Amino acid sequence: MIVLVNKPMNMLSQFTDEGKWPGLSRLGLPKGVYAAGRLDRDSEGLLALTDDGRLQARITSPKAKTPKTYFALVEGTPDAAALNALRRGVTLKDGLTRPAEVEEVAAPDLWPRDPPVRLRKTVPDAWLRLTITEGRNRQVRRMCAHVGLPVLRLVRWSVGDWSVEDLLPGEWRAV
Repeated sequence: MIVLVNKPMNMLSQFTDEGKWPGLSRLGLPKGVYAAGRLDRDSEGLLALTDDGRLQARITSPKAKTPKTYFALVEGTPDAAALNALRRGVTLKDGLTRPAEVEEVAAPDLWPRDPPVRLRKTVPDAWLRLTITEGRNRQVRRMCAHVGLPVLRLVRWSVGDWSVEDLLPGEWRAV
């Protein structure tokens, strides 16, 4: 069984609550499924769950190079040098990242975030669409920060062929 969830902001990618942060158990998901990968508490979007251990390993293994696409609202104005660095791969504390597909895009048609992003009128911002093929801890945030574009909002849109399209935060569907 495969279940796709639109993980809301400030929800953990685990079933148990922790402190003031709720876990996935609050969403009424089928029993016996487990997250194939994680999304940080402050990230939103697609989380795939499965009861198939082999599939779970294949989705999360860097060897499988499963593409994961994100929309990132970044602070600042992306220039060619920053985008090209992301496309080549950047060196983080845990080593060189694989190259990312990245482009600046118009604001995507997403659900409102709760709480809303605090934007500053004097600081420009932009949306990027990034696709990576590995899944290091906070990788997209760290890559963007490395090139001078701190992430204000991060939404995972797709994993492989699955997308979060038509799912509102907290909703899920079996595929």
